[in-house]
Formats: sequence, structure tokens, C-alpha cells
Amino acid sequence: MSEFLPLENDLLLRTARGETVERPPVWVMRQAGRYLPEYHEAKGDRDFFECCQSPEIASTLTLQPIDHYDGLLDAAIIFSDILVVPQALGMKVEMVDKKGPHFPEPLQSPDDPQYKQILAKEVDVKKELDYVYKAITLTRHKLKGRVPLFGFCGAPWTLLCYMVEGGGSKIFQNIKRWIYQYPEASKKLLQKISEVCVEYLALQIQAGAQIVQVFDSWAGELTPASFEEVSLPYLRYISEQLPKRLQQMNIEVVPMVVFAKGAWYALGKLCESGYDVVGLDWLHDPAEAMKIARGRVVLQGNADPGVLYGGREAITHVVEGMVKGFGGGKKGWIANLGHGITPFVKPDDFGWFLQELRRTTTT
Repeated sequence: MSEFLPLENDLLLRTARGETVERPPVWVMRQAGRYLPEYHEAKGDRDFFECCQSPEIASTLTLQPIDHYDGLLDAAIIFSDILVVPQALGMKVEMVDKKGPHFPEPLQSPDDPQYKQILAKEVDVKKELDYVYKAITLTRHKLKGRVPLFGFCGAPWTLLCYMVEGGGSKIFQNIKRWIYQYPEASKKLLQKISEVCVEYLALQIQAGAQIVQVFDSWAGELTPASFEEVSLPYLRYISEQLPKRLQQMNIEVVPMVVFAKGAWYALGKLCESGYDVVGLDWLHDPAEAMKIARGRVVLQGNADPGVLYGGREAITHVVEGMVKGFGGGKKGWIANLGHGITPFVKPDDFGWFLQELRRTTTT
């Protein structure tokens, strides 16, 4: 493992471990992104996945918000994408401009030869995703200990959705057919994805990630019963197996975050799923979420990203309400949005959000 400079700001890591802190830390999902003008300068005319696969560009994009909002963000998150895992499994994924991710050949059914190939593939996770680990190590060196660095992966359920639907969806027709018509075949593939995710996260931590998050972006498409069958067991598998894998590698265990967007009904179960931190989307009432969590986990979230379109007065109002709902944030809360920053947000408005969080939580 590379030698890195000591961490100057460990506020987020202390919070994630359940310690009482001087103020709540803040970072934001998709903070390295297209709302920043410097993002487009660095990206140039490169394809999105080209940027992910270039450690130098990925590290540059990761650092941009840390530099832009100097001192206002308490963590960086590596610039990458959850769909690098299906790529490692052998599927082709493209990022289509103004449309999003696209799989030219999604999984059709368990009879699809591609399904059998994926299940049978001995994935060399270290080799297939080496560019991510190089980007993490490079970024840690460039950060020089300013803030900790997040690694991440997509949750098995969410990745399976993309692999079957071929991209985003409004009705999730194909994946719903899979889980209801082919439940056992679905579970075999979910298990395969889970095993790759464990190794992927372990290697990110070995490369320098100091905390990791599992994104279950499509959890809200499931019924409570389906969530317990096709999402939660695999989230638990990751939280149980990752520490064991790290111990085998003689690497210190790091805090783990789970973010199951839309699964408001499962908050109680997520608090018992083995993660240190549970991310909340904007559908949760902070005070109610705190009651459900009962201090079992640290909560993360959860301002509506749409408030960043609403002007400074609205942003201040939402921040003040969020801080009050989470009890001021001296313990058990990492401030964040309830999902990622959306396009067309003005950088100054996001800056105001960060400044207001600092103003309302610093005593």
C-alpha cells in the first residue's frame, strides 16, 4: 500500500464511526460533475468512460469540487461510475449523450448465452478495474491529506436492473419479469455481482479509499417484500464479507455506507444491515428517521437536490430545517443531499448550500 500524508480533516471518518464531533461533516453525491465549468474543460471531447478509465483525468475531476469549495467539503468521492462492474463482468456499456448509460446487448433471459458466460466468468477484478485503483491512489497523493476519499460501487440489485433493462427505465418491465418469472436465475446473478463488488471495494480500500458507499439507486422500484428478497440479502452479503476480505488482506476495516434510494419503508432493516452509515433520500423526514435509527447507525442526507434551483432564501430555509431535524448534528449525522447534484445547478448556489450548513452548525 502506498504511503500517504496524514489526514488533516478526519471529521467525516470520526462521525461515521459514531463519535461525537464539533460539527456535522458534509459532502455531496455527484459533487464532481457537469455543474462545474472546470469539469467540461478537463473532460474535453472525451467519452465519459474514457474519463473514468484515465487515472489522471478521474483524479482531476475528483479534486475539482474540493478546490472550488476550499474548506467547505469534508470528503472527496472518486470520479467513476457504478457500471464499471457490469463492464468487468463482460458486458458492453456506452454513455450516450443526453440519454445516459446504454447496454447494446442487455440480458434477455436465463437462456441468453451471455447469462451463462457471466455466471461462468472468472472475473479478474484486480486487472479489469485496475484504472479505478490507480485513480484512487493518485487522488490520495494529490489530496495530501486534506479530506478523506470515498470509494463506491453499485448495489447488486441496481446493477442487475441496468444489465437487464439496458439502461434507465420508467416501468422496469424487463427486470420485473426476471425477478418474478426467473427468481432463482436472478438470485444466482445477484450473488455473482455481490462477490465481484466485495473484491472491488476491498481493492479500492487497498488502493487508498478511506470509506466506501454502496449505491442502491433503484431500490425504490421494489415492494417491501421484494426488497427483502432481491436487494437486502445482497447488501448484507457485502457488509458481512467485505470486513472479512480486508482482514485476509491485512488491511484495516473502513466505515461502510449504504444508500437505498426510495426504500423509505426499509429504514429500520437498513439500520440492522451491517453498515455504519445509512444514507437517506429526500423522502425521509429527518426527525422521524432519527427516531427509527435510535442511534444504531449514523444517518446521511437528505436535502432535496431540487432546492439548489430555488435560490438562496429557499436553500437557507431547507438547510435550517434539516439541521434542526437531525438534532444539530454533533453526533450521528453526515450532511448531504438526498441524491446527487442535478445538471444546471449554479456553482454559487451549491456554494451557498455549503456555507449555510457551516453557518448553522458551527458554534
